[in-house]
Amino acid sequence: MTFELRNITRRFGNRTAVDAVTIEIPQGQMVGIIGRSGAGKSTLLRMINRLTDPTSGSIRFGDREVSSLKGAALREWHRDCAMIFQQFNLVPRLDVLTNVLLGRLNHRSTTLSMLSIFSREERIMAIAALERLGIEQTALQPAGTLSGGQQQRVAIARALMQTPKMLLADEPIASLDPLNAKIVMDALRDINEREGITVVTNLHTLDTARNYCDRIIGMAAGRVVFDGQPSDLTADAIHAIYGADKDGAGIDESMTSTSIKTPDAAQAAGALQSAGIQTLANARA
Repeated sequence: MTFELRNITRRFGNRTAVDAVTIEIPQGQMVGIIGRSGAGKSTLLRMINRLTDPTSGSIRFGDREVSSLKGAALREWHRDCAMIFQQFNLVPRLDVLTNVLLGRLNHRSTTLSMLSIFSREERIMAIAALERLGIEQTALQPAGTLSGGQQQRVAIARALMQTPKMLLADEPIASLDPLNAKIVMDALRDINEREGITVVTNLHTLDTARNYCDRIIGMAAGRVVFDGQPSDLTADAIHAIYGADKDGAGIDESMTSTSIKTPDAAQAAGALQSAGIQTLANARA
């Protein structure tokens, strides 16, 4: 099903965070949204998920008018449009398995949800999701004892438990080390390719967007200023998104890169690459 935004705007008082954005995303695309801090990327994702209501405009998914959903219909959309956050949003004191099972809450009755009664089939499903992400050994650990990369994989497993039709990720690798960043991005791409689930992710790294996404959308001052394939991301496009000079001056792409390029990391990077692991460097917006 096609996802559509039509003239979506969000204002906070006198400030316009997202300004008349119109986008159409076919089912199964992997889309990366890039831009400077404050460009409106996170607000856009939160409106898609209806965590934030648009001030004006229309959001549609197939025949559903998402922007007008309320009550049970809105809860159903939260189930179908799963969201992964930079801060993981896990319950630290609960074990990993229970955190993953919480992804089933919108599929269950209120009574069962309150009692935290999960079926054998749901538990098997949760273990399978953890195995897919390579962290099944952590199932009985409190989530708060895991590393950042492991916690993000738990969050992805929880999202899979929703059996979503669309997956949103708000800067999912911003706080991760290079290897965990690669694991998380590989997992999102695998979900997109194997399940055919539409994935829309905010990214702060240009080469990550180029390497993983079918389509890149660039935002500046709340507006879409670029929409195209990775190969179309020219110096002029980067200028429009980040405000660099058209000849490339004013922005050092290595500052927004996920490639390890520093001399002291060269030997480690070479060792990882010889083992078949493509490294990603941690970069922050």
